Amino acid sequence: MEKLSLAKELSSTTYPGRGIVIGKSADEKYAVIAYFIMGRSENSRNRIFVTEGEGIRTQAYDPAKLEDPSLVIYAPVRVLGNKTIVTNGDQTDTIYELMDKQQTFEQSLRTRTFEPDGPNYTPRISGIVHIENGRFNYAMSILKSNQGNPAAANRFTFAYENPIAGEGHYIHTYMGDGNPLPSFEGEPTWVNIEGSIDEFAQTVWENLNEDNKVSLFVRYIEVATGKYETRIINKHS
Repeated sequence: MEKLSLAKELSSTTYPGRGIVIGKSADEKYAVIAYFIMGRSENSRNRIFVTEGEGIRTQAYDPAKLEDPSLVIYAPVRVLGNKTIVTNGDQTDTIYELMDKQQTFEQSLRTRTFEPDGPNYTPRISGIVHIENGRFNYAMSILKSNQGNPAAANRFTFAYENPIAGEGHYIHTYMGDGNPLPSFEGEPTWVNIEGSIDEFAQTVWENLNEDNKVSLFVRYIEVATGKYETRIINKHS
């Protein structure tokens, strides 16, 4: 696998859907997390990220225009001790609650499947960052229909130990625009991680399609201490 430019990957399609990037900063100090949402419908575009506890929640920008909240209103990011959970749906809560009961990331996701939004059957993508004793590791997961067949689910988990400085992985829901939307395929893409938190956030935001991008969350967690900085960018502000 070839390491790719995150900026080029983000800009290569008008609609990657929702995406998670996790990796390690080039200066080796930080675990890096990014999560973005995009939208084609008015309901999907009518959202912002707001802080909730140590994580975030999606919220309707204009409550009067909110239609079905079931797949668009959720907590994408929650923190459980020294673990930061990031997902594209309410499986964030599932992971939080079951890991709090000593189940693993993968076991927690065994209780969930792809979204019931046929004919797209949007994959559920999830990530987790675990920081302990000045080190960190992370994992990513995708739950998807079997080539668009909702009768069967395909489950993939990718675990990364001792991340390398300046590198990370990027997973997203769709391979690109289409009808129905084609689900992500293969392993998370190996990408570069560069710059300060503000530089990195701008790189991600500026390379997402202008018409379809909605909100972005970025967090840099200091591996030595667990302290973090967060940036939120909303198209509707």
